[in-house]
Amino acid sequence: MAEVLVYVDHVDGAVRKPTLELLTLARRIGEPVAVHLGAGADTAAATLAEYGAVKVLAADAAEFADYLVAPKVDALEAAYRAVSPAAVLVPSSAEGKEIAARLAVRIGSGIITDAVDLEAGDEGPVATQSVFAAAFTTKSRVTKGTPVITVKPNSAAPEAAPAAGTVEQLAVSFGEKSTGTKVVSRTPRESTGRPELTEAAIVVSGGRGVNGAENFPVIEALADSLGAAVGASRAAVDAGWYPHTNQVGQTGKSVSPQLYIAAGISGAIQHRAGMQTSKTIVAINKDAEAPIFELVDYGVVGDLFAVVPQLTDEIKSRKG
Repeated sequence: MAEVLVYVDHVDGAVRKPTLELLTLARRIGEPVAVHLGAGADTAAATLAEYGAVKVLAADAAEFADYLVAPKVDALEAAYRAVSPAAVLVPSSAEGKEIAARLAVRIGSGIITDAVDLEAGDEGPVATQSVFAAAFTTKSRVTKGTPVITVKPNSAAPEAAPAAGTVEQLAVSFGEKSTGTKVVSRTPRESTGRPELTEAAIVVSGGRGVNGAENFPVIEALADSLGAAVGASRAAVDAGWYPHTNQVGQTGKSVSPQLYIAAGISGAIQHRAGMQTSKTIVAINKDAEAPIFELVDYGVVGDLFAVVPQLTDEIKSRKG
């Protein structure tokens, strides 16, 4: 069976959930070979093996941290040359998509971004995408070279399938252009204790109806009761009520959680483009004619300041 390269998203060897999803999808089209760059490969190997990696190609070099994405592309290209895979899968993060695009150019292959599903086809892997602001679903395949595919988080449920997960060192040489832009400083992001927005299984978002930054704790309280991430509409972000890093929408972040709760959000196409592929959508809005109600699974017509606190209290009481 052909091998499929899977780029590992991790923090010092702690493998992040999108990678486990990629390993699950990779098994549909071949044998997953994980590519782990940076420290912690021996720690990550056990998790990668549990979810189907037949081997782990590991490389650790200062260049991965000291420079922008190009050294990682060098390493992924080296893995591609060593394995000759049937496909290369990368998480659909901002960095992941840049790595995938640069790799596709280097190896002369087609690229598919933001896939939400993957299946084997007679002429190569077939990717499902949500396009035109999630109004249509398409099935696509690459017709030139080895497919490079980025996959949205929460597109598949991780499924364990133990494999060998043997760690092998990957030899990487870095080109002059790869070390042209050096990272000179870093500022750690303050942790909220909540899940990463694009990876969260549950997202609670607030919009114009929240009516001020001072009222967003109502949204945060509901999110915390569910162990959810907090999102915001463009209107709320532009008004300065919540950070831009939490914007959900066409000009913000795209999310695809199991549950999406929209409170005080009208449902303009810009916002819908970023959350329409959510598995279950719940909307709370006092305007019964709000466009958001056209795509929800459950809609509550009411004042969010009356509904959301009651919902939060009910969830807390059921959790004991």
